[in-house]
Amino acid sequence: MTILILGSGGREHTFAWKTAQSPLCKKLYVAPGNSGTEEVAENLAIGVTDFSSIKKVVLEKGIDMVVVGPEDPLVEGIHDFFLNDKDLMHVDVIGPEKAAAALEGSKEFAKEFLFRHNIPTAAYQSFNVNNVEEGYAFLETLKPPYVLKADGLAAGKGVLILKDITQAKSELKSMLVDAKFGEASSKVVIEEFLDGIELSCFVLTDGKNYKILPTAKDYKRIGEGDTGLNTGGMGAVSPVPFATKEFLYKIEHRIVKPTITGLQKDNLPYKGFIFIGLIKVGNEPKVIEYNVRMGDPETEVVLPRLKNDMVEIFQAIANQTLDKIDIEIDERSATTVMLVSGGYPETYEKGKEIFGIEKIEGSIPFHAGANLKDGKIVTSGGRVMAITSYGNTYEEALKKSYQNIEKLHFDKMYYRKDIGFDL
Repeated sequence: MTILILGSGGREHTFAWKTAQSPLCKKLYVAPGNSGTEEVAENLAIGVTDFSSIKKVVLEKGIDMVVVGPEDPLVEGIHDFFLNDKDLMHVDVIGPEKAAAALEGSKEFAKEFLFRHNIPTAAYQSFNVNNVEEGYAFLETLKPPYVLKADGLAAGKGVLILKDITQAKSELKSMLVDAKFGEASSKVVIEEFLDGIELSCFVLTDGKNYKILPTAKDYKRIGEGDTGLNTGGMGAVSPVPFATKEFLYKIEHRIVKPTITGLQKDNLPYKGFIFIGLIKVGNEPKVIEYNVRMGDPETEVVLPRLKNDMVEIFQAIANQTLDKIDIEIDERSATTVMLVSGGYPETYEKGKEIFGIEKIEGSIPFHAGANLKDGKIVTSGGRVMAITSYGNTYEEALKKSYQNIEKLHFDKMYYRKDIGFDL
């Protein structure tokens, strides 16, 4: 098969690394890709939402399957674009159709879905610029901290958790009236705060059947001890040590099954990955959010533990034969630590040369915000590289990642030294 992966981050490098191992993959392209994907595939300089250029290249290169990495093209309807074009309808697309992608595209849509299908989640209300005062009043009914979520896509930065009611009201005004997150915060969901420990559950579905992938836990805050600003993710661990058999049973029966049934009942066509952000409150799982693709950097610890042929899985999703696949998981732990540009998630500089990649032993460097320029690998984003390792325990795997990070260097490089601190 000739396969195209859309995206340019660590998640897409991991997908490319795993897909390239399959004997079923004859030729692999990544658009736009990065310096890591270039080692296992051919990069194409095309944006992930440039549907007309994607069509052109799919026809020119004889591409049989498109695997969609990030959320933007899914929310904008790339799957529907293929289904509705007679030249493209034969091409398999891994990722939900637009109606189902609203589970990530709109926080309000997701909350309504959760309530409709009796899936455990936090109480909420949503507000817009016309009822800001009602939003203030609703905040008064809640106990701190206060959770404000931009309804639309805000690149993982649209969720605020605030301890002070005055600040919460001020931020609500800033989101709704001053468009702090642009169009994404034209509607804001205010939720009750759930106190617990977070984890992520990853599900494959072909629209009828489902398979559950290993759990993972990521670390969103820039600072150690989970302090400071939210980022796209600073590291991850899989499996999650506190996710016992009993707890995983609850996740499957109270959350995963009703989600898959709900998609069918609501006629939301879904072929791809569902990423369920969970929180363990007491010993009960509750849903914080849905994402309609794999997480990043969780992909960098989940896919390395998957023993199956990736292309076989993609074909089963496309053909709705996922029930015929037995998912095989590596028993070892996998961990990843993200190296980021100094200043991230606020302003940072790009174009810094990355030294020492060739010295890495026993870990896998997944490139994220890194590109080839004049024969050198340089930084091109905030999150630059994820260093993934295996171990018999997560502590052993982390030790290996940190040992290899010592060999790497770029100007103003930063990483968290406490991944897994709360386990």
